[in-house]
Amino acid sequence: MAAALALGLLAPREQARAAELVRSEFQQVHMGVPIKLILYSADGPTANKAADAAYARIAQIDQIMSDYKADSELSQLSRTAGSGRAVPLSDDLWTVLSQAQKLSEATGGAFDATVGPYVRLWRRARRSREFPSAERLAEARQAVGFRRLRLDEKRRTAELLAAGMRLDLGGIAAGYAADEALKVIKGHGVERVLIDISGDILAGEPPPGRNAWRIGIAPTTPSGPPTRYVALRNAALTVSGDAFQHVAIEGRRYSHIVDPRTGIGLTDQSSVTVVAPACITADSLATAVSVLGPEQGLKLIEQTPGAAALVVRNLDGQLETHESKRMQQFEIAPEAKP
Repeated sequence: MAAALALGLLAPREQARAAELVRSEFQQVHMGVPIKLILYSADGPTANKAADAAYARIAQIDQIMSDYKADSELSQLSRTAGSGRAVPLSDDLWTVLSQAQKLSEATGGAFDATVGPYVRLWRRARRSREFPSAERLAEARQAVGFRRLRLDEKRRTAELLAAGMRLDLGGIAAGYAADEALKVIKGHGVERVLIDISGDILAGEPPPGRNAWRIGIAPTTPSGPPTRYVALRNAALTVSGDAFQHVAIEGRRYSHIVDPRTGIGLTDQSSVTVVAPACITADSLATAVSVLGPEQGLKLIEQTPGAAALVVRNLDGQLETHESKRMQQFEIAPEAKP
């Protein structure tokens, strides 16, 4: 990937062809967030068809993996918890759940798709501004744990072993949707693409005349400008943090990101940026690193092929920065045009 970013300018003939491409932007709301597409294509109709197909694929994935929709495949699976039934899964849900389980094993449960009961408690806590009761936390704890999710690879089934289990794919489904949308867009002959699903960013080939997409990261305040920049080409970037989703209870700030091992919203104010070859990887790793913290999180990043990460923590008003060794392969100067 670093070699791809180091490529020189396009050859003259390629530059001429690239200059003829039409830039198109699209935005629709799916998965509860605005999803933006930037395409460079031969003409407007081609871009429209590619974008429509991409949004249709994202909507299909949302219908499968939403924990808000009662008729989604994920919600229907959750309702079988404790029944003793092994449920056949669609290819999409199997792919995401099996990837989630692998990351759960690698992180000792710091990433866990069964975190749903805790997430529901903290959604209620953000509305009421009241800490979840010990009784509710104890009840939820009996229904959380990735080892209570049994996947059968041969039959491609899932069984939720404990009553009350509820799956939540908020830390991985958007990344998968971005990967699938890019496949659809490329299937329409469009290679120069940028997909942004509310902070889950996936880049295809870069804009004409450029070697990469320039992405700003690490603002010092939620509404502030980026302080660092990365160059992306055929790679993904996800930012995870509590800047916009948190609650203050009795003077302490709790993130919307819940530690599945404790059931408590994170109190470590941090922003985690992960770069990886695929968006499903970047998305899930960003959540895992947020829970693990800088030291253990960056060890996980170093062990993941092609991944890099930047962690910025706010400690009593003082910013503390940690980054993986590979991060410098992607970073560029603020004034640079890749």
